[in-house]
This record gives sequence, structure tokens and C-alpha cells, in this order.
Amino acid sequence: MLNKSKYCGQIARRKFLHDAGLFALGTTLVPSRFFSDDTYNAPEPGKIALQLYTVREQIKNNVTDTLQKIAAIGFENVETAFWPDTISVKQAGKYLKDAGLKVSSSHVELPIGDKKQAMLEIAETFNCKRMIWHGWPEDKRYSSMDGTKELINIYNEANHFAKTNGLQFGLHNHWWEYRNKVDGRFVYEVLLESVEPDIFFEIDTYWVKVAGHDPAEIVAKFGKRAPLLHIKDGPARWTNSLPSDKPEPMTAVGKGTQNFPAIVKAANGNTEWMVVEMDVVAGDVFTAIRDSYDYLTKNKLAKGKT
Repeated sequence: MLNKSKYCGQIARRKFLHDAGLFALGTTLVPSRFFSDDTYNAPEPGKIALQLYTVREQIKNNVTDTLQKIAAIGFENVETAFWPDTISVKQAGKYLKDAGLKVSSSHVELPIGDKKQAMLEIAETFNCKRMIWHGWPEDKRYSSMDGTKELINIYNEANHFAKTNGLQFGLHNHWWEYRNKVDGRFVYEVLLESVEPDIFFEIDTYWVKVAGHDPAEIVAKFGKRAPLLHIKDGPARWTNSLPSDKPEPMTAVGKGTQNFPAIVKAANGNTEWMVVEMDVVAGDVFTAIRDSYDYLTKNKLAKGKT
């Protein structure tokens, strides 16, 4: 909020409308600690999608019911990851179509050897062009410059394969790219500088914060190279249990420590997709998903249902 003497005894009309909106919409709005008078003047936000990894357990139990609930919340697009062994890619495509959900992007294995055909099947079945290397688990080659350069060559080869087949290839990060240093530089800096320029990045803003960086500063640094952002919230702090894939429970977007208005502003209109994801949720996952959708769309941080 503005707090300058020239406003004493007088409330500017725009500020009054902002305050009225905050009162009317209540807890779904941007938390006051992140509010600024130019929040609503931010560039056009990206569209919203849900990473299905968030509901992986629910999909195992009842895929039809799970996808229908996601669509009922308002999501029209999802990002796919891993399906249960009992569900083929073709079957998954039918489930998604029946639920009225489109695929904005897919997490895939690197297209090496027999994995090449898997990428092509995913792209064709889901009618999706953006293929993203999920990046899990940590590759120890990120511990040295030689190892990092070896991975860069692999990513460039994957990009060549994707382009040859009319697809786009991107990289998704975890915390190690932002904690590990090689030759005195963070791994992410080497990747940004060295991978081919048409490889895009899907910045996981939560893991960036866990690694000790300001997500808004990182998003601004990547600019147009990061058309997709992973949006998740919670304590966002380093714990020694993380390397064994045991993160602390996450919260609905807007109820944790992330400053999403700052992230959206820093993106400067370059974000095409805001992809909501929660690895672990303490309460009901669908409630957290709904709260996240409401927070982002009602605050105009992401575009909702058209």
C-alpha cells in the first residue's frame, strides 16, 4: 500500500477500488504481505494448467473420477508425467479426452534409444508439441563441468530429435541445478548459456527457492527462455530428507512462502503456462487444487477457464 504524505486525508479512487476488491473477495486474493499498488498492472499472465503428478495416487485409484474432478474445478489443460503401469498412453489419451482435458505439455524421458518412440507416441496421442525432460533423479554429472557438458550434449541431441519431428524440447529443474556449482558457477547458469537457444526451460519456482534463490530474480534472468513455470507453494526450505524424495508437505498456492505477484511481474509477459503442482499435500489434494486455481485466477496471476 502507498504511504505518502500527499495521500493523507484522501484516498485515491484506484486504491479504494483495490481495498474494496480485497474485502469482497477475501482469502482468495493476494496475501497482504505481497500486495503492491502495481500488482494489477502486471503484464498479461499465462494460462493455467495442472501437473498430473499432483494426483498420481488418485489416478491409480480412479482415473475417471480424478480427471473429472480436475475439469470441474475449472482446469482445461494439464501437464502429464508418469501414468500407472496399468494405463497405457493410448488409454490415458482417451481418459483425458473423455474428461474434456487438453495436454499443454508432457514430461518425458530423454529420447535416447527406445525412448525415442515413446516421445513420439506421447506427442501424437496427446496432440502436444512441448516435450519436457523431467530431470529426476539428480544426475551426478552435474557435480563437474565435464559432466555438465556431457549432459548438455545429450540435451542438444534430444532437441535435434524433437525438432526433426516437429516438437519442442525443454528442461525442468529441481534444486540441484541451483545448488551445485561447477568451476565456480551454478549449473543453471552453464545450462542457460550452453544449451541450444531453442531449448526452453520450465522453471520450477519452488525448487529454486528451496535452493536459496529468489524465484522472481531467476524468472527475470531467463526471460523468454522460460515460457513455462511450475507453480507450487509451501515452506520452500532445504531439508536433508529432500535427496531421498521426501519433501515437506506443500500448501495450496498462495498459502505458503512464495511471492507469486513478484514472480508474475518478473516474467514480464513471457510466461505462457502457469503449471500448478504439489508433490505432497498434508490435507485433501482436491481442496488444495481448487484453492490454488482460485488464488491464481481471481488475482489475475493466471488465465482460467475461457
